[in-house]
Amino acid sequence: MLKIIHYVTLFLAINFGLQAQEFQGMAIYQSKTSTEDFKARMAGNKDITPEMQKNMEERMKKMFEKTFILNFDKTASIYKEEEKLEAPTQGGGGFRMMGSMMGAGGTFYKNIKEKSYTVDKEFMGKEFLIKDSLPRLKWKMEGETQVIGGFNCFKATAVRPVSKTDFQNLRPKKEDESAAKPKTEDKKTDFMSGLEMPKEVVVTAWYTPEIPVNQGPDSYWGLPGLILEINDGKTVILCSKVVLNPKEKAEIKASTKGKLISQAEYDETVIKKMEEFREMRSRGGNSGPPRMN
Repeated sequence: MLKIIHYVTLFLAINFGLQAQEFQGMAIYQSKTSTEDFKARMAGNKDITPEMQKNMEERMKKMFEKTFILNFDKTASIYKEEEKLEAPTQGGGGFRMMGSMMGAGGTFYKNIKEKSYTVDKEFMGKEFLIKDSLPRLKWKMEGETQVIGGFNCFKATAVRPVSKTDFQNLRPKKEDESAAKPKTEDKKTDFMSGLEMPKEVVVTAWYTPEIPVNQGPDSYWGLPGLILEINDGKTVILCSKVVLNPKEKAEIKASTKGKLISQAEYDETVIKKMEEFREMRSRGGNSGPPRMN
């Protein structure tokens, strides 16, 4: 009985806080993408020395293990990578290209009321401002529960289509498809070869009704509570800390810098430059990624 009273009191206290005009919350997330597929491909490549492999693994760790901060109120949020003082590591052309394609920096703004998002990205030295409608996932409530950071969470799943520029979801091609294509010398150390993008992935989310806002990390939203964990099979985004009504309020508004463009137009631009980069490598070019016009 005392436990029930505790949860009712907690729920009322949180809802009272949400009704406040200046309500805000902050959540810190750790994002980690599996690199086992890349490591396996490097291990099987005789042209990659142990020293080169160690170097690549360190670069991949910095690229695929990051900390993000989500600042949210009742209707909007901003999701941004935690700023670090260390200078970016200078890698090979392939790593620079992939890093650029994944989008450098950027602030992801979601407006739940307007069902829209805005994100600023730097791609090959040029700034873009992507503005589009929020993706709508058909969440299925699974009924399972677990506790994350002291919050009672519920499980939900959905099938999410994968963008051709979502490079974190690259997966190895089937063996028969890879074997059918002859290997060329100019792709000896190209860890991108032999990988493909799935059309869709199953996403598992854990959300807590104890923080009743329709927000979550990255582009995720639409559940009756803050999403504290996301897992799409390759990437896990886990909340490590939540602060409700922090003393210092964040400015939650969309960025205005960069060339205004839709998500489809941005994806088309990235894919086009990726093809140019592949053609340049096949011709033996070593001058780095092509530049934006």
